[in-house]
Amino acid sequence: MAGVQIHLIVRGMCSLRPGLKGISETIEVRSIVGRFLEHTRVFYFANKGEPEVFCSSADWMERNFFRRVETGFPLLNPEFRQRVIHDLEAYLQDNSQAWLLGPDGDYTRHTPGPDGAAYSAQTALLETYAERN
Repeated sequence: MAGVQIHLIVRGMCSLRPGLKGISETIEVRSIVGRFLEHTRVFYFANKGEPEVFCSSADWMERNFFRRVETGFPLLNPEFRQRVIHDLEAYLQDNSQAWLLGPDGDYTRHTPGPDGAAYSAQTALLETYAERN
């Protein structure tokens, strides 16, 4: 409600209703359904130009919070932090395997814009990391 842009990449169900005027209008929820079943637990905060990235071991589910020992930690190495931010930005640009959650609770497929250029984050990241090896 304070105007902060929030982008959530959620695998599975999400009870949050994004896009509700005056409540969650600055929140976007997307799900990527592709070749890989994503289980990344990453939290990225722009923090006024001083980025903070945290990783954790668990889904945010009751069984993980109250019946297990889990961990969360900051990525302090600037190179690792930037790599994770780059990967997150790729997922936010995906327009071929992404589904966007609407205020009504329904997901709609995100499609390429008027230029018709499809972009798959998973394919792009596979290509990037294949080149490095």
